[in-house]
Amino acid sequence: MSRVSLEGRVAVVTGAARGVGELMARKLSARGVRVALVGLEPDELKQVSARLHSDSDHWHADVTDHEAMARVAAEVKERFGKVDIVVANAGVATGGPFVDSDPDAWRRVIEVNLIGSAVTARAFLPALLETRGYLLQIASLAALTPAPMMSAYCASKSGVEAYAHSLRGEVGHRGVKVGVGYLSWTDTDMVRGADRDDVMRELRQRLPWPSNKTYPLGPAVDRLMEGVERRAAHVYGQWWLRGMQGVRGYLPAVIGTVGQREMRRFGDRLDGLRVGLVGAGGAADEQRRTGATTVGK
Repeated sequence: MSRVSLEGRVAVVTGAARGVGELMARKLSARGVRVALVGLEPDELKQVSARLHSDSDHWHADVTDHEAMARVAAEVKERFGKVDIVVANAGVATGGPFVDSDPDAWRRVIEVNLIGSAVTARAFLPALLETRGYLLQIASLAALTPAPMMSAYCASKSGVEAYAHSLRGEVGHRGVKVGVGYLSWTDTDMVRGADRDDVMRELRQRLPWPSNKTYPLGPAVDRLMEGVERRAAHVYGQWWLRGMQGVRGYLPAVIGTVGQREMRRFGDRLDGLRVGLVGAGGAADEQRRTGATTVGK
């Protein structure tokens, strides 16, 4: 599929303060795209905006807040005149056995990753329809295969994948393209935050190759950028993820068997294990909702 020039386009990136979102914003800017940054960390967003090569601005907003995101969409349209690209990247994660999980943290993962993505699309689709634009929804390997100790994250990313595929069929005839971006374990605050727990780190290391590795951020985002330039329906941040599509029907049974073996091996170490919202993004989200400052770093 041929690539299109991004020069002069306007892009919105959610979860843009760090990690995938920040680097996407930088690479879009380097290609002449004007960038609107959206997230929960205003100071970090301001710093990212100041470092971009092209015209940019930033908005502090919770992607699950319909009114706030509608306001952001209106202000972005007023500020830049149009929206050509939306990267729905904002996300949080938690881990641990479902039976011991914090109900509020579990629910919040669904709210941010799935509901927040839909709220983002709802806010910006009118502008994308005007420009026949492109929406890239960031999903995960977790959409392709279940993983024990990650029930909320897997549920949210499976849901967001299905939602984005459904949306593609609804808006394609009006010129809007919708893509799903898949990432395995990528070197971000979220993954590093999860690895701070010994059990979660050891479990991940015991996954089958190549899903047990942490992959560098730069090459993964380069692949996502290629997807934006191609307005692709599927974008794979790591080369091997494309092959997972062909075997995903077999994975629940395989992972179920492996998971039971590993749960028995860890035994009492799992009792009462709770991993809160991880990484700096999770900490910002927790502080935004509760005023707490103890979850994640």
